[in-house]
Amino acid sequence: MAQRKTAILAIDQGTTSSRAVVFTGTYEVIAVAQREFQQIYPEPGWVEHDPEVIWATVRATAREALAAADKAGYAVAAIGITNQRETTLVWDRKTGEPVHNAIVWQDRRTAQTCAALREAGHADRVREKTGLVLDPYFSATKIAWILDHADGARARAEAGELVFGTVDTWLIWRLTGGAVHATDATNASRTSLFNIRTNAWDEALLSLFGVPAAMLPEVRDSAGDFGVSEAAVLGRALPIRGVAGDQQSAAIGQACLVPGEMKSTYGTGAFLLINTGSDPVLSQNQLLTTIAWRIGGETVYALEGSILSAGATVQWLRDGLGLIAKASEIEALAAAADPDSGVCLVPAFTGLGAPYWDPDARGAIVGLTRGSGRAEIARAALDSTVHQTCDLLDAIAADGVAATRLRVDGGMTANNALMQRLADLTGIEVVRPVQSEATAWGAAFLAGLGAGIFASLEDGRRLWAQDRSFTPDIAAGARDAGRAAWRTAVERVRTG
Repeated sequence: MAQRKTAILAIDQGTTSSRAVVFTGTYEVIAVAQREFQQIYPEPGWVEHDPEVIWATVRATAREALAAADKAGYAVAAIGITNQRETTLVWDRKTGEPVHNAIVWQDRRTAQTCAALREAGHADRVREKTGLVLDPYFSATKIAWILDHADGARARAEAGELVFGTVDTWLIWRLTGGAVHATDATNASRTSLFNIRTNAWDEALLSLFGVPAAMLPEVRDSAGDFGVSEAAVLGRALPIRGVAGDQQSAAIGQACLVPGEMKSTYGTGAFLLINTGSDPVLSQNQLLTTIAWRIGGETVYALEGSILSAGATVQWLRDGLGLIAKASEIEALAAAADPDSGVCLVPAFTGLGAPYWDPDARGAIVGLTRGSGRAEIARAALDSTVHQTCDLLDAIAADGVAATRLRVDGGMTANNALMQRLADLTGIEVVRPVQSEATAWGAAFLAGLGAGIFASLEDGRRLWAQDRSFTPDIAAGARDAGRAAWRTAVERVRTG
């Protein structure tokens, strides 16, 4: 019998779907399985997921991808996990039963709590310790909300009966049959409870947000030992050797390994990370300071800009307005638009993220005339993602970081016209890699590093390859006019 070749399974648990991707050690995709799941909107601005559905879709896709890898003659050596960050789950320590639906990162129900904390003067202290702004985006106020609204939850948490986790922790718990309650440093850094300077949960922050310390998972390096999956779960026992939040995973997958290297991922939201090296840099322009990875006990930091709605805007055109039947139709529809229509769409469905951090802003379509139609709205929807990226790059420049090249990944980057528009309005080179699975590959690479398949992060740079580069091709006047119209539209929806 021929010897089976080594492969790595990446579990990529996202906001709208769960995916499993099996890679070779040379960045080739062997198998992909994906399942979408329902978004739950209990009230305007609230977003939830059913934790059991998350788990069921992860287990099903992982089993499907493993079966395909088996058929292709590969033996999976390790599992890597990457996940939607900040999404918050609380469950029973003994039974594993959730006490409430997962509260998703997009959810804005704790906006008033965050405003009260800001008014009480806590924003600077939180930012200094965590690198984050006081915003409902992050996990801490979500945890407190669940404890205060699920029947008896706070008393049970204080008695040590309940545990907290972001999605990675939930999956590790379920994969290992409850044997491991752990997260990695990147996910911990998105909770508003983790001191990114001391690399530890912070007692003062736990007290501020009202979160019992006993609920918290152990924080481990991004490449390392996260236990072994139970054989009954995936049909075999497999070591879990890499974990990172989705945007940090994408930065690793895009080989942004030295200070100044930058990537932007376009999925449900859009997230720009720029590597800042071994020292945390606090932005003066509303960007976030976050942990890019922690490997071998050494921490690397990044500045991040978070856009709350990118692909979600296209989903809204499809599901909410019925302008398109499939997301793939938007490119052709937008191409038919009058480029001088002046229509702007601000997708503040659940508020605005960086650099505004306005949870109460709501979306608007500005500049409509009788000549505006489906095509102009479609173009404005795509342009909204480009303009929001420009806003982040403006903030980075104001922080004294010069950006000349942007690596991009995610489903939206298959749209060549959108990528050219991104280069035109940002005024910098936009580079798309050969392998579009940057987020999943980052998790697989970390698992390979943790399992000894790779020797160092530099192996990732060696495997990265460029597909296409987009360079600016627009007059400065046209760029400035478009940016000015966008800024005017944003100011019309802002509340702060």
